[in-house]
Amino acid sequence: MEMGRGFAFVARQQHIRTDAEDYFIDLVFYNIVLKCYVLVDLKVGRITHQDVGQMDMYVRMYDEQKRTEGDNPTIGILLCSETDKDIARYSILKGNEQIFASKYRLYLPTEEQLRTEIEKQKELYRLQLGTAEGRQC
Repeated sequence: MEMGRGFAFVARQQHIRTDAEDYFIDLVFYNIVLKCYVLVDLKVGRITHQDVGQMDMYVRMYDEQKRTEGDNPTIGILLCSETDKDIARYSILKGNEQIFASKYRLYLPTEEQLRTEIEKQKELYRLQLGTAEGRQC
């Protein structure tokens, strides 16, 4: 998937750990222009406030465990097949407004680009699922 200018792939299913539990971030990129990590969490259903809270936790954990001197704060992106604008808007914690700063918008894909890519990936998944089911018969 084309993420835009300056993105380098870091990991898929990146393992991060607390004292009590293990977590896995779906996709991790580093943007060399923005000098920050970009975490992407993929959701097949409608966005929930738990999803936003989980991403906030991932961003905070990544900043604490992985970010090094000179890196800007980590950005989290939730990609989901169905959105609820109220949940997305009201679930952002106070103090995280810098995520929407204009300098980030210059290099991150637009909402429409992300929406188009999600639809392409969903169609590919449906085609693969249909092929797999055809082999089982």
